[in-house]
Amino acid sequence: MGYEAMYRRSVEQPEEFWGEMARAIDWHEPPKKILEYDNPPFRRWFAGGTTNLCHNAVDRHLDARGDQLALVGWSSETGTVRELTYRQLHREVNTFAAVLRSLGVGKGDRVVIYMPHTVDAAVAMLACARIGAIHSVVFGGFAAHNLAVRIDDAKPRVLVCADAGMRGGKVIPFKPLVDEALDRARHPPANVLVVSRGLAPVPVRAGRDVDYATLRRDHEDAEVPVTWLESNEPSYILYTSGTTGKPKGVQRDVGGYAVALALSMWSVYDIRPGQVMFSTSDIGWVVGHSYNVYGPLIAGATSIMYEGLPTSPDPGIWWKICERYGVRTMFSSPTAIRVLKKHDVDFIRRHDLSGLEYLFLAGEPLDEPTAQWIHEALGKPVIDNYWQTETGWPVLCLLPGLEMKQVKFGSPGLPNLGFRLRVIDETTGHDARAGEKGVLVIEPPLPPGCMTTVWGDDQRFLSSYFGHFKELLYSSLDWAIRDEDGYTFILGRTDDVINVAGHRLGTREIEESVASHPAVAEAAVVGVHDEVKGQVPVVFATLKQADVPPPEVACGMIRTVTEQLGPVARPARVYVVGALPKTRSGKLLRRSLQALAEHRDPGDLSTLDDPRALEEVQRALERGADAGG
Repeated sequence: MGYEAMYRRSVEQPEEFWGEMARAIDWHEPPKKILEYDNPPFRRWFAGGTTNLCHNAVDRHLDARGDQLALVGWSSETGTVRELTYRQLHREVNTFAAVLRSLGVGKGDRVVIYMPHTVDAAVAMLACARIGAIHSVVFGGFAAHNLAVRIDDAKPRVLVCADAGMRGGKVIPFKPLVDEALDRARHPPANVLVVSRGLAPVPVRAGRDVDYATLRRDHEDAEVPVTWLESNEPSYILYTSGTTGKPKGVQRDVGGYAVALALSMWSVYDIRPGQVMFSTSDIGWVVGHSYNVYGPLIAGATSIMYEGLPTSPDPGIWWKICERYGVRTMFSSPTAIRVLKKHDVDFIRRHDLSGLEYLFLAGEPLDEPTAQWIHEALGKPVIDNYWQTETGWPVLCLLPGLEMKQVKFGSPGLPNLGFRLRVIDETTGHDARAGEKGVLVIEPPLPPGCMTTVWGDDQRFLSSYFGHFKELLYSSLDWAIRDEDGYTFILGRTDDVINVAGHRLGTREIEESVASHPAVAEAAVVGVHDEVKGQVPVVFATLKQADVPPPEVACGMIRTVTEQLGPVARPARVYVVGALPKTRSGKLLRRSLQALAEHRDPGDLSTLDDPRALEEVQRALERGADAGG
């Protein structure tokens, strides 16, 4: 069956289609109903069925491929490689699950995981899934404030952390950040489970902190039975930036997620059992969840986890790994390729990449020059795909495992199976014609794999995603254009979330951090185009006192953001101005600020309260940043 026929079936006969797709995973009890949709937009896929992500990712492969590699952890930071077969992974997961149970963790309890991109982090995730606990992985580059906010929302029973991570050869101690976060948190966990890598001293809080290696010795031979969960029970929470500054906890189910990943592994990424997938994403992001851990393992494939820079020890490191393990499908980001583009193409071509079939890129818009460069360097198809933390798997893509369609550089492709997509005129709510700009939306019910709600806040789920049009539609909050052939081109965000090297950051959260600096009166943060990172945060701020040296305060703002939110949110430039442009009703003209910073037309300024504020900004841009740059 070709793409068109299968796609039509997926959207016109969804219950029949997804009922068939559900056979790809193991069910302890089969679903009683494929779709329950009596409370739109909330839906329940595979209702009444019971299953388990860990069982589908690990246990069910033991007989057929127990001695096949399951996970490979390659760290150019520590100079180590760790390989686990499915049988060895099963042993590690059982031990970790037993340790969690000894700390009182059970079904429905939350476990926050704050670790670098290592096999141990994947084992911790799978151990939670095994016992029915809900994991929430927090990106290891986030600072204590970010961690504390997520702890207070998830209210975990246990927090699992590493002693340290590494970046560019520099050790980054994690435990002091955890201690600071828990001092700030209103709902700290009862225990902190420390997985030490021997990289940094571990300050211990008696009665709370527990060493994993010590507990492990007591549970090395433990056999922990799988906890079977109803398909719609939560599997994990993954926080994504919101426009209010408060992150949203994207809640994922169990059965729908497993079925969607099983389908996508062969249809989108063309991976079958025994083949090798290498995703360069961090485990703290949705790609890390879906295509470093759960997706490849559910498919019975081998997954490569890489810790380090793409240029260290040299810019050929990724391709060396591809050669060593016979990687078939690689998944990375446009930013990473733009970094590699600065180096000699021979770092790629010196490696035998005959086993590599595809390079997939996602996480941010893919520009044509970058796509063309890496396509010519590899001599392989370079395939864009578009999705969100909220969707859990691709929304727009090509499906080479089903039928390889034409690649159009600049477009992530066609609607994925099960996604009923439209491009809507923001003003009228009508469908935009081919070539007309609109907002990309999904007609509910959302297909399996997508978020089920915002953790603990159904109303925020409704208002954030379904409250933008008169018709009940999921808004991606992304501008898009669709061409005559049905290919969609993503143009950027409609809200105040920016994409920095694939990391989704809320500008309001950065603004709140900047405004906490004692010398700052008011601040506006916008995302500005960057050749390598896609976008970077740029700050425009006014000061409480005119006699304070702007460069000194600007540097202080950068320090404040880095300390509170982490290096990923560090402003690229700070401009101190006398006034910020606002409408007569007091609304900050952020889009005009962004346009000026990108040397574009600031647009309609008829509502501007004081034209001198815009002139101030223009002068600041001309003289150069007070910090950064």
